[in-house]
Amino acid sequence: MTNPCDLTALEARRLIGSKQLSPVELVASCLKRVQEANPALNAVVAMDEGQALKQAKKAEDAVMKGDDLGLLHGLPVAIKDLDETAGLRTTWGSLIYKDHVPDKDADMVANVRAAGANIFAKTNTPEFGAGANTTNKVYGPTGNPFDRDKTCGGSSGGSAVAVATGMMPLATGSDYGGSLRTPAAFCGITGFRPSPGLVPSTGGSVAINPYPVIGPMGRSVADAHLLLRAQMDYDKRDPFSGGGNEDIPETLTETDLSSLKVAVSTDLGCAPVDKTIAAVFEQRLAGFKHVFADAQNRDPLMEDVHEAFEITRGVNFVGGHRQRVEQYRDLLGPNVIDNTERGMKYSLADVAWANNVQTRIYNDFFDLFKEVDILICPTASVSPFPHSQLFVEEINGEKMPTYMRWLALSYALTMALPCVCSIPCGVDSLGMPFGIQVVGPNGADAKVLAVAHSLEKILASDPQTARPVFNVN
Repeated sequence: MTNPCDLTALEARRLIGSKQLSPVELVASCLKRVQEANPALNAVVAMDEGQALKQAKKAEDAVMKGDDLGLLHGLPVAIKDLDETAGLRTTWGSLIYKDHVPDKDADMVANVRAAGANIFAKTNTPEFGAGANTTNKVYGPTGNPFDRDKTCGGSSGGSAVAVATGMMPLATGSDYGGSLRTPAAFCGITGFRPSPGLVPSTGGSVAINPYPVIGPMGRSVADAHLLLRAQMDYDKRDPFSGGGNEDIPETLTETDLSSLKVAVSTDLGCAPVDKTIAAVFEQRLAGFKHVFADAQNRDPLMEDVHEAFEITRGVNFVGGHRQRVEQYRDLLGPNVIDNTERGMKYSLADVAWANNVQTRIYNDFFDLFKEVDILICPTASVSPFPHSQLFVEEINGEKMPTYMRWLALSYALTMALPCVCSIPCGVDSLGMPFGIQVVGPNGADAKVLAVAHSLEKILASDPQTARPVFNVN
């Protein structure tokens, strides 16, 4: 018999609505799974069990009274510890805020709660989301559910682990250089990076910054889509908010993959990729590319992307963290300090050049999709590595020049401001989860979700490409 915590979010919500599953039974199952799995993995870092059960009872009463039920009614949802949650400790993974308990929810959290979600837990993240290995000075490292000594990726690593292990069906994430996509791939779940503004980002120190976005994480594309619908909003405090929400369908339907022209790329023409990962991608691709009308090897144009990314990211770190580095340096970890100090060294001419490069990449990317419908590439350049190692130092014998370079498969795409769905595609040569990115241009969210949903079903039908499933035993 399936434990309630292992149900898909869609199925759990359907059963709740039809009075076949009590929200109390569901959250109790999730809490039991947290007790079983979290001590070894450290994905959930703050939790209010009493409030979880209280909210579940209210949700159950609403069902029995026949009240109108929200989109996520009774579903347990965890929030990445970069967004404030009323009454639940929020630290941003930083010692500066280790005892911070907010009075109110962040706007996105409020939207998810208003949709009926039972928000009861926070998930681990590197300090201020800086880095793709989930560890910090407040809570320590989060382990990969398929090998607890290896990294789960980051910065949405706690959310990915919690969802993969059934601690809850849904969790929020965020993504700049791959912070949502990499942990989804490393943990065998789905993560969706929406177009800028589809989920408004409010309350940050730099508003004119389209690169970081908030998105959903689930065990399937349909589940991620469900959470996305609750996260979406229109809020002009985010200058990029507006338009696109109406294009996201209420229910995902399959698309005709046989009508699509697809570009496939092992390394985007610019990213270092471990030879074994490249081989896995090419082998998996050979097994499913026949479902498309045409699948052509084609790299997007990404000239100068690495330096442009470092400059724009550095400038945004200066805007967000310069005062913290000056006032609380002894409390901060190396990633925040490194990004901020490198950002301080760039000149106005450097920033102008980086903006020119990004504009060219953005326009070239749009031109690509005049000729193809979708781009498919690996999500991560390496297999999960020991979480005691802060980042990947070399690939194929080549030393990485920065702690971010191994993430070029994701951050190069970020510079084109796309929408991307990372979906599981079996395991790699080391038996660890392997994921692929389904990519579209800015604004193509509905199309990318539909293609990913349809491709997911193809992959699930083959044991070699099906989603790896965590076994709590």
